[in-house]
Amino acid sequence: MGEIEGLLARRLALLGLRNIQSVRTHANRTVMLSLNARGVLRLHRGYASAPDRVLYAIVRFLNPRVPRPLRRLAEREFLAFPVEEHAPAGEVAPRRDRPKPGDLLFLHRLEQLHQRFNDEHFGGTLSVLPLRISGRMRARLGELSVDLRTGRPIEIAVSRRHLTRHPWPEVEHTMLHEMIHQWQAETGLRVDHGPTFRARARIVGVLPRAKRGVAQGTGGIAFGV
Repeated sequence: MGEIEGLLARRLALLGLRNIQSVRTHANRTVMLSLNARGVLRLHRGYASAPDRVLYAIVRFLNPRVPRPLRRLAEREFLAFPVEEHAPAGEVAPRRDRPKPGDLLFLHRLEQLHQRFNDEHFGGTLSVLPLRISGRMRARLGELSVDLRTGRPIEIAVSRRHLTRHPWPEVEHTMLHEMIHQWQAETGLRVDHGPTFRARARIVGVLPRAKRGVAQGTGGIAFGV
């Protein structure tokens, strides 16, 4: 760990954080924090300037023994901290996958699919979002990235393994699943797999909990399937 990561790790440990192997920082606003199965905590580097009460909110949020309502309060508290004022997003370029042969064709098909599903199932009301093919996505087939401050959707990513290994109808199912999340975000609903998601899934013909492993991977915080 670097100096900033080490300082954050020590401060969080003093505030009660346990079972963390390492802390890594980034400057991407899409995900403020995530904790994977190997105990690696990723935090926006702006939290290095946060007061103890904000870091304590992170500790409470990550503690599974804290009641869910209190974890939600803690989440709101640490998301309210203006991380970009202390570490602008442009400071560190986000990691991107290197394009692979066939990506442009897949992206073209995905863009056509998004437009068709938007017209057929959402009355053409959804925004045109950037679509991305991810070679890093191992435990998910697809996911919607949401700006945690505004609640607006940023992009839809689809796993390259999913695109190359599974039949196209399964890719269509994944896209429609993520578009329901997009509809939730753009209509001000909570982005989750709760009652509103399940109700909309039944209308458009999506299995709410359908999952298919692409490869073994680590867990994280994201909206997807």
